Amino acid sequence: MTAKHTPAVKEPLVHLSKRSTIHPLHAWAIRLIAVILGLTVCGLVAFLLIEKLQAKPEKIWDFYYAFIKGSFDTPRKLWKFLKNLSILLGIALALTPAFRMRFWNIGAEGQTLLGVLGAIAVDFYLGGKIPEWLLLILMLLAALFCGALWAVIPALFKAKWNTNETLFTLMMNYVATFLVAFFLEVWVTNGSGALPKMKTGKLPTVGGNDYLLIILIVLGMAIALFIYLNYTKHGYEISVVGESERTARYVGISVRKVIIRTMILSGLLCGLTGYLIGAGLDQSITTNSVGGQGFTAIMVSWLAKFNPLVMILTAGLIQLLSQGAAQISQDFNVSGALPSVITGIILFFIIGCEFFINYELHFRGHAHRGKVEKEGVK
Repeated sequence: MTAKHTPAVKEPLVHLSKRSTIHPLHAWAIRLIAVILGLTVCGLVAFLLIEKLQAKPEKIWDFYYAFIKGSFDTPRKLWKFLKNLSILLGIALALTPAFRMRFWNIGAEGQTLLGVLGAIAVDFYLGGKIPEWLLLILMLLAALFCGALWAVIPALFKAKWNTNETLFTLMMNYVATFLVAFFLEVWVTNGSGALPKMKTGKLPTVGGNDYLLIILIVLGMAIALFIYLNYTKHGYEISVVGESERTARYVGISVRKVIIRTMILSGLLCGLTGYLIGAGLDQSITTNSVGGQGFTAIMVSWLAKFNPLVMILTAGLIQLLSQGAAQISQDFNVSGALPSVITGIILFFIIGCEFFINYELHFRGHAHRGKVEKEGVK
């Protein structure tokens, strides 16, 4: 009696395995390769779509040069780059404590906008009536209060009734926009909906530059938040809650208290950034004062793996792409849609590279080779 022949199971050509760990330099090498590939694809797309590059292929280098030129060509562009980077970084820092806790706060746009509203409201009603230094302090306190208030509302609902924080904070953005629109209707009686630039409530210049103080404040925020999250008891509790609420309760951590406290911190940082926008930059307010940076900041924080210091690099990359794409539109006289496409391609590669950081590809024969190597060691 012969045994039935059992057909051999064919090994797949490619299979995946989740990495248990990866060296930081290896991870950053993968990200660098992703950026290079993204720029290469963007160059090909530009060569096909931009007539100036098609006429003279050697001018493809002008396309790449525009990315650098958009941010560093003149001192004015450099300061603009640093200013925009700082505001984007400030909002990303505000999101980070909540994200580390796995509380998906999508409401930074509204929380920052409410911070701007609080600062400008104080300036509108008290500007010129009290000393400037006192006005700036009251504007700061109002911005912090409004940002914290707008953040703690969804935190209370999450802690008490376990509501979906993603949808809740997202909807709060629209409510914040309508609140600003309402106050503009009250303040601007001519119906234009545009509040004239305030003559009071302006942050002082440092070193003869309007943006330097903002840059220094945000840099201080990044360093302070890094220390808070990594070297304090509160930071440790945030990490434990983010890993497992059950474990946090087991070791005696009050999850509700941590959620509320952390969201208040996020709101305070959003309010501070709103104060920098209102008192440091615009001295006015519109429904678009934050300009969508509350959503862009989510990507900045996520790409940096919620590390406040690494966020300086990721925020700089996002801003470099933004100003570089705008420069391309200006230099090559192309449609405003093309720069957005170019930025999207590069971000697609950057986001996609996270897959290769978290997972490892194995090709056919890999398992057999590993088995042979182990037997050889034995």
